[in-house]
Amino acid sequence: MSQPLPSPARFLASAVPGIRVVVRYRIEGGLTDALGHLLACDAGSCTVRTRQADVVIPFAQVVAAKEVPPAPPRRPARQAPPSRQE
Repeated sequence: MSQPLPSPARFLASAVPGIRVVVRYRIEGGLTDALGHLLACDAGSCTVRTRQADVVIPFAQVVAAKEVPPAPPRRPARQAPPSRQE
């Protein structure tokens, strides 16, 4: 008989793909977060698309997870001030 999934993993397993999430999980030497869109979940892991890459996170390493609001719009690039010519 398998044990029930802990609450954060249960949330991820039942979440609708496409929502924006943050997942805190264990890595060697500590913890880290994955912030992005939930792509998929299977029996033992979930995949989150972050800005850098798709991250596959085993449920056994998940410490916390929750849905987060959409990212704010990006600011326009700063323009350099006009150079003063004398």
